[in-house]
Amino acid sequence: MARNAVQLQRGLSEAAFERDYGSEEQCRAVVVAARWPDGFVCPACGGRDYSMVKMRDLFQCTACRRQTSPIAGTIFAATKLPLRTWFRALYHRTQSKQGISSIELGRRLGVRQSTAWTIKHKLQQVMLERDAGKRLTGRVEIDDAYLGGERSGGKRGRGAAGKTPFVAAVETTPQGKPVRLKLRRVAGFCGHAIAGFAKRSLDPACTVVSDGLACFGRVTDAGCTHQAIRTGSGAAAARTPVFKWVNTALGNIKAAIVGTYRAICNKHVPRYLAEFEYRFNRRYDLAAMIPRLCWASVRTTPMPCRLLKLAEVYG
Repeated sequence: MARNAVQLQRGLSEAAFERDYGSEEQCRAVVVAARWPDGFVCPACGGRDYSMVKMRDLFQCTACRRQTSPIAGTIFAATKLPLRTWFRALYHRTQSKQGISSIELGRRLGVRQSTAWTIKHKLQQVMLERDAGKRLTGRVEIDDAYLGGERSGGKRGRGAAGKTPFVAAVETTPQGKPVRLKLRRVAGFCGHAIAGFAKRSLDPACTVVSDGLACFGRVTDAGCTHQAIRTGSGAAAARTPVFKWVNTALGNIKAAIVGTYRAICNKHVPRYLAEFEYRFNRRYDLAAMIPRLCWASVRTTPMPCRLLKLAEVYG
């Protein structure tokens, strides 16, 4: 069997991480470079000349005297933690295929579980917003899935309580190789929900391949071409070659959630799905994920913790 280059890539070792991000000064320099790649720009007047307020580590615009912190207006804003702790969290969130729980993350960072939870969800929010507007193109495999298990004594099947429905779609090359993944929670598997998903997530020129579930026919509302292939039910249906990559992605996602988190709260499902989607779409260069996620983090408006915990995002 051929070696899987994606699975066996070296990624970023702990030694390399310490070399590149081992000090607070190194992490701050990465944030500054990500925020102002062409040099400082005052957010108030656009001026480029500045002086440093060394006691407070601020940039002061020479023209308007506005003082600006490199982390102001970013996901790191108002943090009481060192940037090095955030970068270690970036490392664990991006280099682990199965994800990492807030309990384990807290142990590794040396912070409380509640603090690790907040860090984790803020980074997941960055991932969610980063890929939200990107649409799949070309040939797309699509399937329905649920998170959550059967409850004793309750209704079974699609309408069972405690299950969270979501759509998985994988863009492939004409040769059938996976390119990008899109995971979105939906209100249910009805025509209206699928039409909304298609309009937000699929390019009108897409050719969408689905099983026999009737609601997937509504992808045509977004201008997509639809091809339905009836696969029946059971384990044999999941092994249908035409749906190889979407079924593989779903299997990996569910295994990771069960193995790492056991269960996740319904209202936070979009962020967990966004994390898997983000890593899958950047799987060819694990080492580059940290600077890429940092770049996105300094361009994401911070969300207060209370709103983070209450957010209901349907994407």
